[in-house]
Amino acid sequence: MWSVAITDVVQTIAIVVGLTFVAADLIVEVGGFGQMAAAAPTDFFRFLPEAQPIHVIHWLAAWMTIGLGSIPQQDVFQRVMSARSRGAAVRACYVSSAMYLSVAALPLIIAYCGRMLYPELVKGDGAQMMIPHLVLQHSGPGVQILFFGALISAILSTCSGAMLAPATVIGENLVRPLFPRLNDDQLLRIMRWSVVAVALITGVMATMRNNIYELVGESSAFSLVSLFVPLMAGLYVRRCNANGAVVSMVSGLSAWLLTSVWFGGMPEMGRGFYYQVPPMLYGLMASILGMVLGSCWRKPFF
Repeated sequence: MWSVAITDVVQTIAIVVGLTFVAADLIVEVGGFGQMAAAAPTDFFRFLPEAQPIHVIHWLAAWMTIGLGSIPQQDVFQRVMSARSRGAAVRACYVSSAMYLSVAALPLIIAYCGRMLYPELVKGDGAQMMIPHLVLQHSGPGVQILFFGALISAILSTCSGAMLAPATVIGENLVRPLFPRLNDDQLLRIMRWSVVAVALITGVMATMRNNIYELVGESSAFSLVSLFVPLMAGLYVRRCNANGAVVSMVSGLSAWLLTSVWFGGMPEMGRGFYYQVPPMLYGLMASILGMVLGSCWRKPFF
């Protein structure tokens, strides 16, 4: 984790420097913030949703998916657990939150300027290539090397961590409790094969989607409906147990998948109110209900 933290800091600095150069150049080219505000469509900068129940529900679901769903994910949780003290973990959370609001504004500004300069890129899947296109068109070779080198490095380090973390969980939390007589060599071999299996499964899942935004949203929704409730209950609720965690994960994930498939096959026109509610909220409610009901059964499942 220490090596990952150091490389992530270096990569982040390189990416931020590259984005800052590109953002400054684009802001000048479009005529400044005044021109950007004047070119905005009506209600483009509106923060709060319309005062209608379904719009408020979708607005809250979007916040919950990214905000709450990101807490159990390995990129946040492992770093918090690896901190040298509780105070360091708390300060890191505040600093990272501030960076989400400040540094994350750079790609938003760049994409908005790109929308003004290259409106054709907004259509279809071209929006995903907006920032790489702008970096190529509005920066020199030095900034391009800095940006793309750091970006590729960050992607590779994220992928490696995303494959190693589930493999460790499979070995330590699933296989070892079921087969306590395994020695360290056997467990290590299982973890290594788990890395290969996780890589194949995630690769297939990635090829099933063409939109990066959908993949990120689905990964956060997956954590929200299956991991968030067991984690919070394990930390703060004494009466919850392992049975509740298992039922919570299974019920939340099942409800989310079923409603996603069911609602996805229905035409948007003519949907009732309950069919317009985002599927991850049904999954979250099922996860909470599963935790309550499962914890009432005191005899261990396994």
